Amino acid sequence: MRVIAGSAGGIRLAVPNRGVRPTMDRVKAAIFSSLGDAVISARVLDLFAGSGALGIEALSRGASSVVFVEEDRQSAEIIEANLAKTQLRGRIRHQDVFDFLRHASAAETFQIIFADPPYEKTNRGERYTEKLLTDDGLQRSLESSGVFVLEKRPNEVLPKMKLWRIVRQKTYGATEVLFLSAIRN
Repeated sequence: MRVIAGSAGGIRLAVPNRGVRPTMDRVKAAIFSSLGDAVISARVLDLFAGSGALGIEALSRGASSVVFVEEDRQSAEIIEANLAKTQLRGRIRHQDVFDFLRHASAAETFQIIFADPPYEKTNRGERYTEKLLTDDGLQRSLESSGVFVLEKRPNEVLPKMKLWRIVRQKTYGATEVLFLSAIRN
C-alpha cells in the first residue's frame, strides 16, 4: 500500500499485522478523485484509521490537518511511523471511535470525515455502519457543507437514515463507498 499522489506520492506505508483491512489503492484513488479540490486546506477526521492511509493521503494532497482515531495500540503506532516516513503531521487519538465522538468538542468540526469500520459486529452485536449512521456526535462533527465518506460491505443493508443523505455511492469489488451529507433540521 502506498500514498498515491501529492507531496508523499509513491511512499509505501506500513500496515498492522492484524485487525486491519486496508483500503485498496484503486478504491483510495477513486475516493480522492471524487473529492477533488475539496481536500485542499480541509480539516479531516479519519475514524477507524488503521494504518492511517486515508488521512495520510489527504495530508499529502494538501489537507490542512488530520485527526486519526484508532483504538488499537499497534495500529496507532503504525500511523505514527507512517506519518514520520512521509514527513507529514497529524494528531493521533488512541481511543474508541464512539467514545471520541461522544466527547468531541462542538468547536472542532471537520470538512471531510472518513470511516472504514470493521466489517464484523461490535462486542455488543451491533453493526458498526449502523452505529455510525445513527450517531449524532458524528453528524455534529461534520461541517454543514462537509462530506462523510463511509466504506462498507456492498451487501450490508443500511438502516433508515434520519441524519444522512447519500450523495453518491459506488461499489469496488468487496467494498462499497458512500459519500454522505448531513441532514440538518
